Amino acid sequence: MPGQGRTLGYILLAIAVIVFLVAVGWLLTEPTSAGGRVLGLLIVLLVFVLPLGAGGLYLLTKGRQEGAEYAEIAKQKKILNMVLAQGKVTLSEVALELNAPREKVEDYVRDLVGKNLFSGAINWQDGVLWSKQASQMKADRKCPNCGGQVELAGKGVIKCPYCGSEVFLAS
Repeated sequence: MPGQGRTLGYILLAIAVIVFLVAVGWLLTEPTSAGGRVLGLLIVLLVFVLPLGAGGLYLLTKGRQEGAEYAEIAKQKKILNMVLAQGKVTLSEVALELNAPREKVEDYVRDLVGKNLFSGAINWQDGVLWSKQASQMKADRKCPNCGGQVELAGKGVIKCPYCGSEVFLAS
């Protein structure tokens, strides 16, 4: 579940602060020498506070990284949903919807193709994405952009010799 690492990180940091404050309060109220207080404080710091604080900071940092990764995944999912729902969508529309530059949208699309999650055609020059089932594309062997005949060359990528659109077939 997203956000659990950050929450646990905050909890560990809070526990570290509480342990430190309790230890300082206890050491100040106990009738011990100054050396005993310093030694007690060092033990509390090294055994409890530093490990808890370090673990909390690690989980907090890791949780922020996971949050950023989930945001990227959500944007890619939104691209897939837009293409599947509309059948044809321009990269400009996707960029506006995601509030991202076109170059970043192109990177998202390439990543989806690399993960075998996008099946359809892309005309990079015109900036248009088409969704089409791989089985239908294999059957009719026509470019969704210009209708020209395309040859399946393998590896899941076909380039239309007429308009330059690239067709990606997810396996």
